[in-house]
Amino acid sequence: MSGSHDHTHSHDHHHDDERWKHDGVRVIPGNQLDPNVPSTAGMDRKAAINFARVGAQKLWAGTVSIKPDAKTGAHHHGHLESIIYVVKGKARMRWGEKLQFTAEAGPGDFIFVPPYVPHQEINASRDEVLECVLVRSDGEAVAINLDIEPVEKPETVLWVDPVHRHPDEKK
Repeated sequence: MSGSHDHTHSHDHHHDDERWKHDGVRVIPGNQLDPNVPSTAGMDRKAAINFARVGAQKLWAGTVSIKPDAKTGAHHHGHLESIIYVVKGKARMRWGEKLQFTAEAGPGDFIFVPPYVPHQEINASRDEVLECVLVRSDGEAVAINLDIEPVEKPETVLWVDPVHRHPDEKK
């Protein structure tokens, strides 16, 4: 790069120091995640990063522990992108118009779910808890339950939270 840059600033550094002290980087200790997230039997979801906790405008991040054999129903998240990082256990993802495609992920693997893709999340283990970190591209809760005939029927235990609503719940 060529050219010179003027690094002189004409604003009050003392004021900026105070603002950044409180509005800068935030560390959310793992033992201080917010358990006040709608859940159901078979899962334990906790919020780490969202608007309410840190003022995040474009992201939601948290953890989820899913009991063995638990599954969601078929759904998609509209315009949102989702990333799932598997910490422990084995995740099985099904996707497609009839959930005919499948892939599995283990510890250290990342799963990317693009916008509008019909999918189903499954704990592929019958005896081990699945522990994941979940990140979404918006704090907005978007989930569209789909009435399709999946290859693998969901169990009676559904993942229910602001994004994965119970099928009987009114909006």
